[in-house]
Formats: sequence, C-alpha cells, structure tokens
Amino acid sequence: MAKAGFHPTRGELIDIGGRRLRVVRAGPESATPLIVLECGAFGCAADWAVVQQRLADKGLRSLAYDRAGLGYSDPGPKPRDGRAIAGDLETLLTHAGETGALILVGHSMGGLLLRVFVGRNHERVTGVVLVDAVTPETIESPMAARAINGFRRAMKLVGRWSGIGFMKPFALVVGDKIGLEGEASTEKRRIYGLASHAHWSAEEVLHWPATSAQGREIGHYHPDMPVAVVNAGGTRLPARLKVIQAAPAHASARGYVADIAGANHSTLLGKRFADPIIVGIEHVMAKG
Repeated sequence: MAKAGFHPTRGELIDIGGRRLRVVRAGPESATPLIVLECGAFGCAADWAVVQQRLADKGLRSLAYDRAGLGYSDPGPKPRDGRAIAGDLETLLTHAGETGALILVGHSMGGLLLRVFVGRNHERVTGVVLVDAVTPETIESPMAARAINGFRRAMKLVGRWSGIGFMKPFALVVGDKIGLEGEASTEKRRIYGLASHAHWSAEEVLHWPATSAQGREIGHYHPDMPVAVVNAGGTRLPARLKVIQAAPAHASARGYVADIAGANHSTLLGKRFADPIIVGIEHVMAKG
C-alpha cells in the first residue's frame, strides 16, 4: 500500500479490510439521509468541497471519498469496474458505521457507478442526483462510443507512463478546473499530479464498457425512485446525448431536470454554479 504512511489534512482513512479508503464527511452527525458523493473520472473527494460546505450550511450530512487507488486511498484488486467499486463503497459505508438511508449523487462517469450501486442497494437508496453525468446507455450512441474509446486509448497511455512524473507539471495548470479554494484546491492539484492517481484513474476508464454493461444488466432505476438531473448548460452536446443524459429523470415519476446556463462540466461543482446541485438534492429528499 504505497500511501500507508500518509495522513490527509482533510477527512480520515478508514480500513475496509486490509486496505484504507479516504473519506471526507461534513454536516451534523444526526442528519439523515446520508448524501454520498461519487466523483467522475480522475476525480477525488476534493471535487465536492463546495457542495459539501453548502449542504452542511443547510444542516445536511454528506460523505465524499477517494475510490481505491485514487487520491489518498490505497489501491484495490483489479478489475476496477462498477461491481468492484460498488463493493468497495458498500464495505466502506459499513466500516464507517453508515447503515441508514442514502441519497446518491454522481458527477460525470460517476453516473455509471451509481447505476450499479443503486441496483445492488435499492432498499436503502431514497434518491439519485446525476450531475452532468453519463449513463450506461450513453455508450450505445455511436458518436459517444467513439469519444469514449478515444478517451480510453488516451488513458491507457496515461496509465502506462504515469510513473515517469509528467503529471506533476500538468497538474499545476489544469489540476483544479472546478475553481476550488484553500486546502481543497491545494489538495486537488496535489492529487492530480500523483502517478498512482493517474494509474488507477486510467484503470477505471479502461473498464468503462464493462461498467456500462453491468449497469444495463441491472436495468433502469425504479420509476418511483426520485431522480434529479443537473446538467451544464454551457457544455455543447448533440441533442441525442442530451436526451440520454436527461432520460433517467424523465423516466421517474418524481423526476427533475435543470440545465445550468454558463456552467461547464467542471465549474458546475464550483462556487458559482453549485447551488443548483443542492436544489436537485433537496428535490429528491422532498420526493423520497
């Protein structure tokens, strides 16, 4: 475990059975349900710092974490697909003493992971919020499939060459495109430059098709499940992909869709545009 001696300044390291995952919790300990925040590809718990603060200000409790191998978490066994990641999150919640109701919030590739986790834990999930997220059905679009495969090829090279240290100078420039502040921004840039973070992020992306297939095998969210979709209006996507993004909310009897003008895929999580995510969370809480 390469990071066994490191203690992050934000959050805690929780042993899940011989390896540790880094967790950041915020908000009153007694508040329910717990809002679990799943980052996208190459992401980490720091991505959610603004959202977590705003949830805490409203008296809501949240948990963000670094998936195995990402950020300050120890690596996990391969393959790093949706089932492995869902299993880790289940074990993490148990070891963290979080046994109650959950709301799941996923950004970007986190949308794939939510489908698998919710399908395995539907009895305790009271709502889902998808933040400019992809779904398992996205890969069925030929245009999206080409883009995903191109991303996978790039990530294969990143994973192969991450050990030579090229991510560190790159991280100084683009390590924080969200617009975080203080320790969260420092942490985001530091993590983005870690060779281990690049390697294990690439492993997740390489299994995008497998995770998509696992999500489609599980099937769509139950129509009674409250689902909010909060998308970046400033991101140009073909109309067909916009339809796929919004489909989970439209299929829900308690759905909600918002396109946030001016926000892009990253800044949607930042200070200027985070409030609509809170509104989406409040929607599924009210409807759950």
